Amino acid sequence: MTHVLALDQGTTSSRAIVFDGEMRIASVAQEEFAQHYPASGWVEHAPADLWSSTAATARAAIEKAGLRAADIAAIGITNQRETTLVWDRRTGRPLHNALVWQDRRTADFCTTLREGGHEPMITARTGLLADPYFSATKLKWILDHVEGARDRAHRGELAFGTVDSWLIWNLTGGAVHVTDATNAARTMLYDIHKHRWSRTICDLFDIPLEMLPQVRDCAAEFGRTRVDLFGREIPILGVAGDQQAATIGQACFAPGMMKSTYGTGCFAVLNTGATPVASASKLLTTIAYQLDGVPTYALEGSIFIAGAVVQWLRDGLKVIRAASETQALAEAADPAQELVLVPAFVGLGAPYWNPAARGAIFGLTRNSGPAEFARAALESVGFQTRDLLEAMQADWAREGAQPSLRVDGGMAASDYAMQFLADIIGAPVDRPQVLETTALGAAWLAGMRAGLYPAQDEFARSWAVERQFTPGMDAQTREAKYARWKRAVAAVLSA
Repeated sequence: MTHVLALDQGTTSSRAIVFDGEMRIASVAQEEFAQHYPASGWVEHAPADLWSSTAATARAAIEKAGLRAADIAAIGITNQRETTLVWDRRTGRPLHNALVWQDRRTADFCTTLREGGHEPMITARTGLLADPYFSATKLKWILDHVEGARDRAHRGELAFGTVDSWLIWNLTGGAVHVTDATNAARTMLYDIHKHRWSRTICDLFDIPLEMLPQVRDCAAEFGRTRVDLFGREIPILGVAGDQQAATIGQACFAPGMMKSTYGTGCFAVLNTGATPVASASKLLTTIAYQLDGVPTYALEGSIFIAGAVVQWLRDGLKVIRAASETQALAEAADPAQELVLVPAFVGLGAPYWNPAARGAIFGLTRNSGPAEFARAALESVGFQTRDLLEAMQADWAREGAQPSLRVDGGMAASDYAMQFLADIIGAPVDRPQVLETTALGAAWLAGMRAGLYPAQDEFARSWAVERQFTPGMDAQTREAKYARWKRAVAAVLSA
């Protein structure tokens, strides 16, 4: 057993990556699945698609690597967080489509929570804000809107889970109903200080504790796969939500180290060590990872639209055919045009947290075209990242903090986007040799637990930079561009 299988279940696709004994990629399989938008601001996935695409890519990756199930020492899982599923414990049949983390249908209820004075209690226990982003209000919505669901939940007939729990349930044939501490910490139901589900919050939402999964460390026993899936049982030994898995894969193990992942959204995570830091800047206090029963905390800033803005150029405006075209377009854009795009397509995340905000573009001229739109799209990600970093610095100013930002995710492959990021934040941006840091984090958790991969310190020493982007923009230009961004955001927020 010389390899580890990482299952990376994301927002728009499921991927499986096989890593060898040296943590090198042996094979990759990927499958996209449908997004469902039943109403404005609503986003759903078919639970069957999440499972079938994961199972199919897992088999495909093992086959592409020329391996058998007997060669796989362990499985690690990383997943889109907050996305909410409810299913029948007996049949495994979902009650409703999965409500995706981007879904905003519970915004009015969150407003009611805030107006009722409940948010301070929620934040004190969970580190989160009363926002539709998180699982709790999505779960309440399903129990409220599926006939008989709440009564069945109180009778113990239903199970709730984030995507990791759903996959583990199916991988084990319904034998195990578990999650890990990082996913639990994103539900808005988990007390990150007492390390247990909060009865107070569950009672507030009328959510029975009986339907919640058992919470385990990130590296732990999560069950064994059904024999019929791969031909033999394979232990599941590592689980972490995607952003925490990326933090692990980037070896951000020391307080002050920071990474930013650019997938559908953008998520910056700052390791704050053994101490949970309460944010005064509307950032989230969360669990970065939990090993041997000991949590390491983090500050996190979440941007809802990062890579999704490039998808919008492709699928919405149809000005590109592939994401790779944006770099050449951005480089060809008219430097005299200062287009600013605020991609608030599903509201604004940190540090604004305004679910009602909607996107806008400023500075249009008669000559604005695809090149200018592409540049504005890529630059919007850099501007939003600076918003997060400034909020983090306000919350956690500390000597000796990590001077550079480690980046990963699909958009990190764009030299233009990463150079602009370095320019606008005025700090180096480090792109690692292994861009698949999310899957690597999940693989390391499982492989370390299986005894195949090294311990934390040795793993951290193996991290290597592929390219460092250093700031090349003068301070005056940097601040003028950022000021235009701030004015654009202010206009969106006041609209």
